[in-house]
Amino acid sequence: MAAVVAMALPTGSAQAAGPTAPPPMADGFGLTQVDTATGGPTNFYITVTTPEVAGKHHIKIILPSGYYDDPARRYPVLYFLHGSPDDPIQQTYPALTSSNSMITVIPDGGARGWYANWLNQKTPAGAQNWENFHLKQVIPFIDANLRTVATKKARAVAGVSMGGFGALHYAQDRPDLFSQTASMSGDIDLSTDSMDLRLAVVASLIDAQGAICGAISGCDPNTDPYKPGVDSDALFGTPYPVFNADWRWNEADPSQHMDKLKGGGVGVSIYVGSGGGRVGDLEFWLESASKHVKDRMDALGMTYHYVDYGDGAAWGTQCNGGHNGGCWEQDLRDLIPRLERSFAS
Repeated sequence: MAAVVAMALPTGSAQAAGPTAPPPMADGFGLTQVDTATGGPTNFYITVTTPEVAGKHHIKIILPSGYYDDPARRYPVLYFLHGSPDDPIQQTYPALTSSNSMITVIPDGGARGWYANWLNQKTPAGAQNWENFHLKQVIPFIDANLRTVATKKARAVAGVSMGGFGALHYAQDRPDLFSQTASMSGDIDLSTDSMDLRLAVVASLIDAQGAICGAISGCDPNTDPYKPGVDSDALFGTPYPVFNADWRWNEADPSQHMDKLKGGGVGVSIYVGSGGGRVGDLEFWLESASKHVKDRMDALGMTYHYVDYGDGAAWGTQCNGGHNGGCWEQDLRDLIPRLERSFAS
């Protein structure tokens, strides 16, 4: 009898500790998993392929710490979109793991995918249907594999920099999918009012960095994240406002379509700094873009959450007002509790 009891105790202890690996995820909706899920049971990433976007792509998933405690409980989902030229694996903001009441999903957006279906699918970069990948594949894949609350009310999309553009763009295209959207230092004005940002997008497409690198002694072109360079018109057609030829840029520009968010009942949050007045800091230029969006929301009589933390002096302990993770961590510390309250209301 004593021997049986002694053998049973370790088994019971292991069961109490919970799972030690990520949950199984079944392929579907055009996504095929390659390699084995990497990470622990509540913070891991999978690698997928899809006909919609060339190459392999990471999807990082952060589950609430109590996800396995109650098999009947379902959770709202935050889709978090990274910036350029980042990757889901590198989204390690502590705030993203702070919630015990929602799932966070971070899909790959590419180094310069711009969260859109490119006009030209025949460039050296291959298929680039990022919007299809995220909205038609990733979202239903997550709903099928995890215990989500699969409704508009329980779904939000937010992002930093390029991902800030993606968050507003997706919520404008599909207000039926999201109840909240948030931009943190986002490229959310691609109109001719912010031509500097439009040309920054073009620079990522044509691989201006690689061209510059090729002319600099000691620069390693193998580390260039924007290879291969493609035509400046590959994303939304010509970026130049001649005879309204840039209409696709205007159609995709979040600043010109805030009425879609108002009409769709989508809550809007915008965070931006001043770059400390440093012209060489991208945040300096993004501040004016965010102000343009704020002006348009005011003109529409919209209710929104807007934070311009300037030089960051009063925005946490790691923010200097620049285009960096120290400020975005503080943005997320403000945003996530607000999303939790919205989901619970």
